[in-house]
Amino acid sequence: MFRVPVITKDIELIEQIQSAAYTLQTNLQPVFISGVEPVLEYLKYELPELKILDFCGEGPCKDAAIAILEAIKEDPWLHYGGLIVIHTIENDKELAEHLHESNIIAVIHKSEFRNNCERLLRILAHNKQFLFQRGMQQHLLRTISGTFIIDNDPLDIVVYTNLVTNYLYNANLVNRDDREKLHVALQELLVNAIEHGNCKISFDEKSAWLEKGKNAMELIREKNKDPNISAKKVRLSYTIRPDKSTFTITDDGDGFDWRSRMNAKPTLGLHGMGIRMAGVYVQDLSYNDKGNEVRFSINHQKDASNMVPRIFSDQEEVHFKVKEIVVREGDTSDYLYYIVSGRYLVFSGNRCVSYLTPDDMFIGEMSFLLSNQRTATVVAKDGGTCIKVSKQDFVDLIKRNPHYGIFLARLLAQRLTRLNARTVKLNAEYMKVKEELKQLKALSATEKTQEPVGSYGPDEIG
Repeated sequence: MFRVPVITKDIELIEQIQSAAYTLQTNLQPVFISGVEPVLEYLKYELPELKILDFCGEGPCKDAAIAILEAIKEDPWLHYGGLIVIHTIENDKELAEHLHESNIIAVIHKSEFRNNCERLLRILAHNKQFLFQRGMQQHLLRTISGTFIIDNDPLDIVVYTNLVTNYLYNANLVNRDDREKLHVALQELLVNAIEHGNCKISFDEKSAWLEKGKNAMELIREKNKDPNISAKKVRLSYTIRPDKSTFTITDDGDGFDWRSRMNAKPTLGLHGMGIRMAGVYVQDLSYNDKGNEVRFSINHQKDASNMVPRIFSDQEEVHFKVKEIVVREGDTSDYLYYIVSGRYLVFSGNRCVSYLTPDDMFIGEMSFLLSNQRTATVVAKDGGTCIKVSKQDFVDLIKRNPHYGIFLARLLAQRLTRLNARTVKLNAEYMKVKEELKQLKALSATEKTQEPVGSYGPDEIG
């Protein structure tokens, strides 16, 4: 069950979300809670991947929402999941200040949420794999591919853009700057696909609309009143590899003369710079001949962590040189390391048996927790940075932040689960090979006991 905390006292919102969740018949289950302390306790111990925050109201209600939001922002390593904010604030600047550096999936006015609640929950329920970032990066030893089918709606643009960029950031594949660049490029190209491709909004038509002080997204919604236009889709295909991500955006429109647009001299105006801006922020941007499909990629960072747990922020930071030993087999294990950056080779005897990166988070945590001697030697391959935490400091930190103990236990359990799955797979492969060898031996023995062809006498041949 995909539980989503909805932080609100608003009866209207509660009934609306309950009705939408029931209608969708998905495994998304809203959990309604309110009050600063109960909410923070829930967030600390349940660690939800997605949160819906009611930022409407004034006085104590608004103060509570701000306090909860600040607590989430204070420790982004722990509360890394996506956030949907429902508001009634007309001042965009004020809202932006409150939400700065938050892991936003969507910011939506209450009146708009009323009309799009079911659509939003459906998108989230169908794409929840992009919300479960923690631990997902371990599966990036292989390629992950898929396609989002996007309606001609501004809300879809916002949600899918944030789902993709937040996922890559929380999986430590892009840093904060690259996330923002990808966000701008992806949103601009999706808007172009819907606006100019599917809705056939011309440059002059959009200019006239904007000059009247109107919002471009409202023009898209106006165009979608035509059922022939609203039936069109945009396809956002992605391929995520360990070294880079590649995206393809395809619309159902007639295409455009992208060569003339790319070669034209840039001019300042209310719009028209999206393609150029996207080309600066991503790599390998190219169109098909027709002009209704654009492809681009973004390179990933290597062996780096975007965030450090708040409880480790005051601990000693250690920088290792190339091929420097981090821990040695047989040493006492009175401290562990949180990996900030680098790749670390694991040796048993003189044989390299594995390696660790920031995705693994820790070096030496098992022997540290079990009070055993180090079972392997770990070497910094190309240098790196770690945070050193002594056993006493670790115990004191967990005492002061007991919810971290639960979270770290979950991470270790995930690692053990992956190791068990790998062991089961290897055992199955071993048994398969063993059975094939057994069959080959049996076949060979049978062939040896059979009489050779041509051993019959001439009278015995029919």
